[in-house]
Amino acid sequence: MRKLNIGLTDEQRGGVSELLNKDLADANLLLIKTKKYHWDVTGPEFRSLHQIWEEQYEVLNVSIDAIAERVRALGNFPLGTAEGFLKYGSLQEHTGNVPSSYEMVSNLVDDHEQVIRNLREHIDQCSENFHDEGTADFLTGLMEGHEEMAWMLRSFIEGKAVQPDNQKPPADVKFPVGAAKSK
Repeated sequence: MRKLNIGLTDEQRGGVSELLNKDLADANLLLIKTKKYHWDVTGPEFRSLHQIWEEQYEVLNVSIDAIAERVRALGNFPLGTAEGFLKYGSLQEHTGNVPSSYEMVSNLVDDHEQVIRNLREHIDQCSENFHDEGTADFLTGLMEGHEEMAWMLRSFIEGKAVQPDNQKPPADVKFPVGAAKSK
């Protein structure tokens, strides 16, 4: 194999590839969960959630390919097994149950927000520890995509608290952390 000469040491490229493989693991786990919820959702929100999740798993699929190709461009190999995704990912599976549509959305918001936090940390590490601004920029783009997907899903949850004629929501409505209650 020809030696790479792109201005990064083998150690720097290896460190960055390790971060990218963690992001690849999370992206694959999030893709699987999004597809599963896309298949399983029922109720009055079926059509809108089914559509948004299809759009989101298509975006995730593209980003997965881009992450894997970035690892290859750095001269390393991407993870490609379910065992590897579970070992290196930070997201949790929710096996054995089919949650309500609201719980599905909430779970995905939590996952996207975890991915966003991870990406912020990885961006900093790419810049500060590995001096790889190209990958830091690449990860910034991925983070922005997850921020948009999380926002779309949070909007669904926040909409559950809105009542006709601007009435206050019932006392038993649970607001996600950081969501403002109506006055």
